[in-house]
Amino acid sequence: MKRNKRDILERLNAGEVIVGDGGMVLQLERRGYVKAGHWTPEAAVQNPEAVRQLHREFLRAGADVLQTFTFYCSDDKLELSGNVTNITGAQINEAACDLAREVADEGNALVAGCVSQTPCYLSNRNETEVKSLFKKQMDEFLKKDIDFFIAEFFRYAEEAAWAVQVLKTSGKTVGATLCISPHGDMNGLPPGECAVHLVKAGADIVGVNCHLDPTACIQTVKLMKEGLDKAGLKGHLMIQPLGCQTPECNLTGYISLPEYPFALECRTLTRWDVHKYAREAYDAGIRYIGGCCGFEAYHIRAISEELRAERGFLPPASEKHGLWGAGLELHTKPWVRARAQREYWENLLPASGRPKCPSMATPADE
Repeated sequence: MKRNKRDILERLNAGEVIVGDGGMVLQLERRGYVKAGHWTPEAAVQNPEAVRQLHREFLRAGADVLQTFTFYCSDDKLELSGNVTNITGAQINEAACDLAREVADEGNALVAGCVSQTPCYLSNRNETEVKSLFKKQMDEFLKKDIDFFIAEFFRYAEEAAWAVQVLKTSGKTVGATLCISPHGDMNGLPPGECAVHLVKAGADIVGVNCHLDPTACIQTVKLMKEGLDKAGLKGHLMIQPLGCQTPECNLTGYISLPEYPFALECRTLTRWDVHKYAREAYDAGIRYIGGCCGFEAYHIRAISEELRAERGFLPPASEKHGLWGAGLELHTKPWVRARAQREYWENLLPASGRPKCPSMATPADE
């Protein structure tokens, strides 16, 4: 399948839907390529075949953008982690760019160079020092063939704005997503004010990623949009939520849940949950719709399938998937054949299979 490889901003300005990719870090941890704790991305150098394969799965599922596997790849984070002693941040950044570009070109997707929050910000709030870390990563990305930048997974709007200011000096489009709840960032800044802060810093695309489920994230992005409208500012909206249900909607998200990080599977979104999410996000005016931790390739395929009319095509992965369970029409069991319809899956209330487990938990931050 050949895609239209126009600039991300040009496509969003034209009203197109952009499907993002899914979660790399959590998925690669489950596959044995990332060490839980500091979650650093040295696998881009040590196990490039694993990173390449995951990129390829997201591309096949319909992703228009592949993000570089560079989460937590600032020098201070790598040093703090202790996981990486003989590989530099520059080597990881460059390898990650090469892998994303190699796979993106197989389907004419875009490549986003990604930076994320730094330990330095929490330790000293030194703007010059924090910005120097972002500039170093940006310079490494600019040696490679990336299409635009994403500053993602920031708990503080101030640090995200510093990242945006640095990345905008590249002359490329910049997206910025915060891992915040409807309550606001960790300084108590409401989502609407966070969005204003980011757009004034130069962000072309703003939104949220990770930490909370689609319901909470859509609510947060709506609040961001309200803030921008009130301030008379323009910015495209982006959403890449957690692939788990978090009805607790707490301030710090899933990292405060007792199941984090090794027992989250019981909260995983179904593909039908993702159909609902994609439609609600689109109806809210969000046009960059993807996923973060917990979003697997079949979740990205569900976004692509739900928005197939708006996009005008289905992804290659849909060749092996009947829409709304249509493939079940050939099943030998009549009760399974009866499930080959949209109404069944839209109205299903799935059981957990764990009779002694609660439906919700008490987060550690409450």
